[in-house]
Amino acid sequence: MKLSARNKLAGSVVAITRGEAIANVELDVAGQRLVASITVEAAEELGLEPGSEVIAVIKASDVILATP
Repeated sequence: MKLSARNKLAGSVVAITRGEAIANVELDVAGQRLVASITVEAAEELGLEPGSEVIAVIKASDVILATP
């Protein structure tokens, strides 16, 4: 699969928390925790389960950082 997005992070699924409509998919990306919120339907279509290898594609126009 070819994508124009340049922000791609390879990782593996650690856990999935399914709600009624949204699944929070916790990833391990080079030792860092990343959580993606996707539809439950998408998680099922992708066959995601702990241990699945994935690529997180990040599409955002802004990244905002804050300090306490």
